[in-house]
Amino acid sequence: MQKLFTSISLITGIVLASGAYAQEPAKEPQPPNELVQYIRDARKAGVKEQQIQKNALDAGWPADVVTNALKTGAPKSSGPPVVAAKSSDATPAGPSAEPSPSKLPADKVGSPEKLPADKVVSPDPKPSKTDEPRPASATPAAAAAVTVAAPETAKTPAVVDRGVPDNYEIGAGDDLQISVWKEPDASVAGVVVRPDGKITMPMLKEVSVIGLTPAQVEKVITEQLVKFIAAADVTVIVKAINSKKIYVVGGVKKEGPITYTYRMTIMQAISEAGGLSDYAKKKKIYVLRHENGRDYRIPFDYDAALKGEKMELNIPMMPGDTLVVPK
Repeated sequence: MQKLFTSISLITGIVLASGAYAQEPAKEPQPPNELVQYIRDARKAGVKEQQIQKNALDAGWPADVVTNALKTGAPKSSGPPVVAAKSSDATPAGPSAEPSPSKLPADKVGSPEKLPADKVVSPDPKPSKTDEPRPASATPAAAAAVTVAAPETAKTPAVVDRGVPDNYEIGAGDDLQISVWKEPDASVAGVVVRPDGKITMPMLKEVSVIGLTPAQVEKVITEQLVKFIAAADVTVIVKAINSKKIYVVGGVKKEGPITYTYRMTIMQAISEAGGLSDYAKKKKIYVLRHENGRDYRIPFDYDAALKGEKMELNIPMMPGDTLVVPK
C-alpha cells in the first residue's frame, strides 16, 4: 500500500509539473533592433502599417519576425536608423517598383503619393556606398556658397572704344595709338601706317597691320610680345582715318577728299561736300570707280533721287571712288 501511494504521488507530481510547463507561454524571440527601428521611424513618417509590413517583407525579413516586430514597442536608439537588407536581389526598376527599406531613409519609405514630390526617390538597382564621404561641392551649403560668390568673381569684359567700327580695316596712312597695359616702354602714343602696310614698335620693330581690324592687330601684337611680356594686354585705337577716302570734284560747294568713316551713299557724299553749287548739272552726275583692274562710270540722277525715283542709282560709295558733278 505504501509503495502504491508513493507511485501515485510520483505520477501526480510529474503530471502537475508537465501541466505547469505546458501552461508557461514560450517567449517569442526579440526582433532585430534595426527592423524595429525602421518600423518606428516609418510610423513617425505617417506610413501605413500595411505598407510598412510590405516593405519589410520585400527587404527579405521573415513574416513571423516582421509580425513580431510590429507588435513590439520600439526601443530607443541613439543613432540614425539603419535597415540592413537580407536579400542581395536588386529591386526591379520601373514606374511600379517599390523602393526597399534598405535603400531609403525611414522618412522616405512608403508609397510615393504619401510623400512630397521633392522627396520621392527612384529605386537604385546598384548598392549605394554610404560609407564614402560626399565631396564638399555636393553639399547644399557649398552649392549656395558658389552661387553667392559667382557674381562677385565674374568679370564683365570691358567695352573698348577703338575709334572706329569693329569691322574697320586699317589701311596705309591711318594714325594708330597702341597701348600695352602697365608697359609704357612697349606702348606707342601715335604711329602712322606706312605705304607698305607696316608700323614700327619698340621691341617688335615692324608689324604688318594693313587689312586687319584693330582687334586683329591687338592679337598679332600680343602674340609677338609674349617672348618679352607674359600675358600682355594690348589696345589699338585708330586716332585718325587717312587710308579710306572718296573724292568729290566739280559743281559742289566744297571740293576735295572726304574721309570715308562710314558707308555713305552718293547723296550723303554730296551732303558731306556741302551740297551742289548753282551751276551743277544735276542729271549729269556720275561716279568713277576702279575695281578689279577696270574703270567704271556709274550715272546718277540727282533730281530723280530728290523725288524718290530711281533710288537704285543712289549706291553706296567705296573708298577711292570719285564723285564727278559737271558744271
